[in-house]
Amino acid sequence: MKKMILVPDSFKGTLSSLEICSVMEQCIHEHAPSAQVVAIPVADGGEGSVDAFLAAMGGEKISVPSKGPYMEDITSFYGLVDNGRTAVIEMAACAGLPLAGGRLEPDKATTYGVGLLMVDAVKRGCKRIIMGLGGSATNDLGTGAAAAAGIRFLDSSGTAFVPTGGTLSKIQHIDCSGLLPELREAEIITMCDIDNPLYGETGAAFVFAPQKGADSRMTVFLDEQLRAAAETIRRELNADVSNLPGAGAAGGMGGGMAALFRSRLQMGIETVLDTVRFEELLQDADMVFSGEGKIDAQSLRGKVVIGVARRAKKAGVPLVAVVGDIADDIESVYEQGVSAVFSINRVAVPFSIAKTRSRRDLRDTFENILRLMECC
Repeated sequence: MKKMILVPDSFKGTLSSLEICSVMEQCIHEHAPSAQVVAIPVADGGEGSVDAFLAAMGGEKISVPSKGPYMEDITSFYGLVDNGRTAVIEMAACAGLPLAGGRLEPDKATTYGVGLLMVDAVKRGCKRIIMGLGGSATNDLGTGAAAAAGIRFLDSSGTAFVPTGGTLSKIQHIDCSGLLPELREAEIITMCDIDNPLYGETGAAFVFAPQKGADSRMTVFLDEQLRAAAETIRRELNADVSNLPGAGAAGGMGGGMAALFRSRLQMGIETVLDTVRFEELLQDADMVFSGEGKIDAQSLRGKVVIGVARRAKKAGVPLVAVVGDIADDIESVYEQGVSAVFSINRVAVPFSIAKTRSRRDLRDTFENILRLMECC
């Protein structure tokens, strides 16, 4: 084997994708010192996405002044990759739950700081923005980010204001004429791995707001606010994001990115593979290794292993999945391009125990796979 590509997702609660790549690469170099290893740690849009892209592609982490969830001054960051042409932004870097501290008020939190990161990136010359959604403290439909980028939201008296989750219904007019020209011209891709609609029983408020501090009464209120804003967006922008899959991500920011920034919502793994030019990397590859915490029926909906396997299959490159656990009835994954699946749960113990030994078990399992390959 001359060239191997590593594209694992994290094993949630145990190992990050960066850690998995590190273990696999070390094992490969011990068994095949001359092999070329291409490591692509997968980012899902949440915390750590910037670091994952930088590890996969190289680049630079940019630190800039910004605003936190409650408009407090903070220093935030984003990543520059592809020779500075592409910016990778985690919305959680300005609007994430950890930044809220003990103050969990999704009706008052804002994504304004995220918009400041977008503005800084395009003013540095970026022509493409990858926006990662996840881990938000907000429920403002991304209107805060839009306001920072120049879009004006006006109430019934014609007064401009920065909406939050609790004031979305006050929006009566949306003026997009002031949107920064560089952002209007940039390609904006939003990484979104959930398919929740904007509002309703499976929408942003009912599913995610309780995790952000909303009680039952506030949850209903926030859902009503999103409904009102969706109607205003429909009237003002001729855009219907109410049932758009992924619109409910990050407090409705998925819908806001689509309606206000004309962004394309895309599965995280597809974004990663496009950005690293995966098809080019496959051209002379001998083997691809992928993996995720558990491979099951949900994997077929576009999770990491299947997303990678479909592209590897087109290129005629075999893919081995190394996973934490294997569900029953996964035969269909082989039709998608997976050649074999191995679980690292070598001694069949409960997760509470398995997670304490996951790094060692990953190494031992992967070494056995490499030993088998040496025999072939």
